[in-house]
Amino acid sequence: MVTLIDMRGGRRPKPESGRPRHPEKMRLPDTPVVPKPSWIRVKAPGGDAFRETRRIVQSHGLSTVCEEAACPNIGECWEKRHATFMILGEICTRACAFCNVATGKPGALDGGEPERVGRAAGDLGLEHIVITSVDRDDLKDGGADHFAKTIAAIRHHAPDTTVEVLTPDFRKKDGALETVLAAKPDVFNHNLETVPSLYRRIRPGADYSHSLALLKDAKRHDPASFTKSGIMVGLGETDDEVLAVMDDMREAEIDFLTIGQYLQPTRKHAAIDRYVTPEAFEAYKEAAYAKGFLLVASSPFTRSSFHAGEDFAKLKAAREAALRA
Repeated sequence: MVTLIDMRGGRRPKPESGRPRHPEKMRLPDTPVVPKPSWIRVKAPGGDAFRETRRIVQSHGLSTVCEEAACPNIGECWEKRHATFMILGEICTRACAFCNVATGKPGALDGGEPERVGRAAGDLGLEHIVITSVDRDDLKDGGADHFAKTIAAIRHHAPDTTVEVLTPDFRKKDGALETVLAAKPDVFNHNLETVPSLYRRIRPGADYSHSLALLKDAKRHDPASFTKSGIMVGLGETDDEVLAVMDDMREAEIDFLTIGQYLQPTRKHAAIDRYVTPEAFEAYKEAAYAKGFLLVASSPFTRSSFHAGEDFAKLKAAREAALRA
């Protein structure tokens, strides 16, 4: 999941020197530090393949959510030459309480970015690629056409690469969803992120019902497509609320659910309410499969694009098995 180590690279202009990444959070009190349990451990990034992935990303002047959102899985993913590209700039127009991506007023769109993403996909030899973005409420289409151009560039430079998009909610952007879907991504992903009762505090500027409707509309547009969504736990939700979100997702015919542990980027971000045990994540997975999801990834380190390529193969196999049943 786009939620979540900061190894900033690339050749794009960075926020102005000295400018805080999250100016809207500067006056907030520091949240308490909750000691990490034994199961929250991650290997430090490094290795030849990791460095080569970083070189390719930087040589094309691109951003990755792996870096910008401080993902704990960057070491493992980049060692496998898997990177999740973040388009539409590095500055988000939203100010979600959980997210480490910089917030503020974005610059102009980089018209050459889609082509560079396509070339990077070819250089990395990716079988599956995930494209995500910041929110761009300042753009008439929310960046939908930029997504479509990026998908087309990947199809040109890496025709055998399957494409997964993790989009913003395109709220109040008529026609944006249709523009993205017309480019035929293999997986359409939009994260609900958390339970409805926490939206005002955790995801201000977004609307749970709208995000759910976006996913439902994506499936209605192309019933044969794969849809995907994810949530974080550890923000103050209850187990009953998590199960209710699963029900909402299944009513929207979402195929693939991801559930991961919220990890607090800084003490100015939303506080961690609890660390969910691996056993509880397994229980979430069992409950989700019982509700009819084709695929479920549920663990402390699960993120939207973690193991996305392997999971896409599993997703296809699960659908084929369901059709044969």
